[in-house]
Amino acid sequence: MYEKIVLVTRRTRLAGLVERFNTKKQAKFYVEHAGQDFEEFSREDEAYRRAVDGLRDTLALGLPVQQVDRSLVPTFLFTGKEIVVVAGQDGLVANVAKYVGEQPLVGVNPDPERFDGILLPHQVADARGAVRRVLDGKAGYRRVTLAEARLEDGQRLLAFNDLFIGARTHVSARYRLRYGESEESQSSSGVLVSTGAGSSGWLSSVFTLTRQLTELTGGTPGAPWKLGWEEPRLAFVVREPFLSRHSTAELVGGFVTEERELVLESRMASGGVIFSDGVEEDFLAFGAGATARIRPAKQRARLVVG
Repeated sequence: MYEKIVLVTRRTRLAGLVERFNTKKQAKFYVEHAGQDFEEFSREDEAYRRAVDGLRDTLALGLPVQQVDRSLVPTFLFTGKEIVVVAGQDGLVANVAKYVGEQPLVGVNPDPERFDGILLPHQVADARGAVRRVLDGKAGYRRVTLAEARLEDGQRLLAFNDLFIGARTHVSARYRLRYGESEESQSSSGVLVSTGAGSSGWLSSVFTLTRQLTELTGGTPGAPWKLGWEEPRLAFVVREPFLSRHSTAELVGGFVTEERELVLESRMASGGVIFSDGVEEDFLAFGAGATARIRPAKQRARLVVG
């Protein structure tokens, strides 16, 4: 059933600096001139390289192993016959999951001392066992709900953690929002749509701010929304909605399901974007007249957890 293993890796901070400044010596000068510890950069780089080398050795299971840098994942041709192994951080798993369909995704923590590993349940030493269980049909999975933004021209964007709909810069975003039977014109810092997997991240920061401000002003703080990773719904919040003669703020949050989608029509002459998982380069243009429909994606990420 599977024809190869795709090992997705990333450049370390040191590798990125060497590429930028041409040599390790120049990279060291830059780091130390900025008052940072170059040895920490070196240790991090060494630990990651050692982990990747170990992964390549342990994944020798009779299938070809193709190593792919994260920058190439959006254009890589996945055929549906690969087992995808990701050597974290956690954010790398989130970004890769959008492109691999429902193929098995094995998240490996290459450096447990530095990475939390919420999406990296496997260590380098047990990666072989995880892939073997996939091959034998004995693996355990989490089928994680993704968010989808789709424009009227057919373009779409998936998100593992969250979607941001708003202005590319810090100017106010203007749009018309429709949710259920209600709609209104809004001006805000943008709309955040979160999956269950992402609800402990950016979305939680919105609730932290709201809770602290409410407590400071003597109100009753509310509990943050918590979603299960597998729940077939999303949560949305409007960031910093602004009241004016042309904008209101009655629809500031809610849950998005397949039956109750979120629809936004851009009223921004330029600079409107939709991006996913904090990667601003991975975006859809959302200029004046564009309409985006937000709902849970039919495609789900399939994370190998056992």
